[in-house]
Amino acid sequence: MVFSNRNKELFGIFFVFIILSTGFIQLSLNKGQFIDIFSLGLPIILGLFFLVTHLAVRYQSKAADSSLLPIAFLLTGFSVLFISRLDPDFASKQLLWISFGLALLILTIRFAADYERLAEYKYIFGALGIILLLIPIFLGKEIGGAKLWLQFGGYSFQPAEIAKIFIVIFLAAYLSEKKDLLSSGTRRVGKLELPDTRHFAPLIVIWLISLLILIFEKDLGSSLLFFGVFLLIVYISTANFIFTFAGLVLFVFGASVSYYFFPHVQTRISIWINTLPDNVSGDSYQLAQSLFALSAGGVSGTGIGNGLLGTHIHMPAVLTDFIFSSVGEELGLAGTVAIVLIYFYLLFRGLKIGISQENEFGRLLSIGLILFLTIQAFIIIAGVVKFIPLTGVTLPLISYGGSSIVANFILIGLLLSISNKASTNG
Repeated sequence: MVFSNRNKELFGIFFVFIILSTGFIQLSLNKGQFIDIFSLGLPIILGLFFLVTHLAVRYQSKAADSSLLPIAFLLTGFSVLFISRLDPDFASKQLLWISFGLALLILTIRFAADYERLAEYKYIFGALGIILLLIPIFLGKEIGGAKLWLQFGGYSFQPAEIAKIFIVIFLAAYLSEKKDLLSSGTRRVGKLELPDTRHFAPLIVIWLISLLILIFEKDLGSSLLFFGVFLLIVYISTANFIFTFAGLVLFVFGASVSYYFFPHVQTRISIWINTLPDNVSGDSYQLAQSLFALSAGGVSGTGIGNGLLGTHIHMPAVLTDFIFSSVGEELGLAGTVAIVLIYFYLLFRGLKIGISQENEFGRLLSIGLILFLTIQAFIIIAGVVKFIPLTGVTLPLISYGGSSIVANFILIGLLLSISNKASTNG
């Protein structure tokens, strides 16, 4: 029996619903609560949201990739599960943001069905992306040491989350147009063939923007994310190592200078190197508690609802930057490895969509979008386990936050549209 893409997607959504319902039942049991329909209210509502989205995809993008929506359901299901365990007041808010994000996903697959037209507006997208990246420098509100947020009344918005989509659209369109010029050298220095100097302009611009983010917005994570993904897309497009090498030299130089001149960069590095001093109540408190929580989880975890984070231990940003630590404490090494493998599978699906594209713009757009999502996940996971200095980016589709949820659902909507057109054309 052969299943269509949409039937595979529906089966995946049902399977994820069973997994999440089991998690919520365990949470209720560990809290000593009676199991009834109300204890399954959140997974049922979330499941209905994704069922409606599935029906929209079935109607508008019949040939789209069948794995993206179930994966998104699983990750956002973990989000609602752990947020409801850590701070139940925020679970309903997260559910609201997820519903808004899914509505925008549906609009994306409707209005970006012919995604190739986006390339016609590449400079508009590029300008909007740069504006969104830099506007917090002038109008942003500093939260948790980073100046990333714009505040409107009681709501906060992180413009960098939307900016990453605009920047990828610009880069994909620009590089697909200039690929030949960037790939071939016009002059030789030793054994190296160097492109024309003017083609280095985008590299310098993105480098300067990443430094501005690092210096004025105090956000090491976004700076590393944007510049790192940029270098990868350029290399994938041109296969010219000189751009990657030059970019790495520029980034190391800029980061080194920033370390000596800006105290907040020194603090991040100091916390990373010396996380467990005699007194962990200072700057290293969050990272130290993260390591303690991951250690306490062992291989199988303490069980959902039995962890200390969010109950006996108050840790700022546990719903955003450190939600992975809570997962590690309560689901153990097995749970954290499962989360990492899910992101790897998501990366695989995104790269497969990119490889299947006949046009260069679609290929680079798919790869750029999935790299932004999965590298962001790597950066924050590596930070909370002390593999790299801690950064302030969110864990995509799991951390609490409207900006991140909405942006990543738009991103998934674009990937669905791209995969649908490739399959239809094929």
